[in-house]
Amino acid sequence: QVELVESGGGSVQAGGSLKLSCVVSGSCLDDLLMAWFRQAPGKERERVAQLSRGGGISNYADSVKGRFTISQDNAKNTIYLQMNSLRPEDTAVYTCAARRVFQNLFNYWGQGTQVTVSA
Repeated sequence: QVELVESGGGSVQAGGSLKLSCVVSGSCLDDLLMAWFRQAPGKERERVAQLSRGGGISNYADSVKGRFTISQDNAKNTIYLQMNSLRPEDTAVYTCAARRVFQNLFNYWGQGTQVTVSA
């Protein structure tokens, strides 16, 4: 079992930055693929970034590439999402998720944190 607890959401003006954190606890954490998803009202959920804990390989949605960075601190079992140059269209509930590398679906989810970017 894996538990994910996010923090760090809030409100910021366009062009600003926020850093989200996701503390990971549970068993067999090294074989997890981690991701940040977001969902805005009336829109489908979007995977914005993902990171393999074991290999450290990351990739990003085109909408955030060059502005967002996913990273990890293994000593703290924490995944981060650094968000720079924020835009109003980045406004959404951001949720940390995980799956085992040998599984297809993300089946561990955090509670979500609101990010609001004003123009």
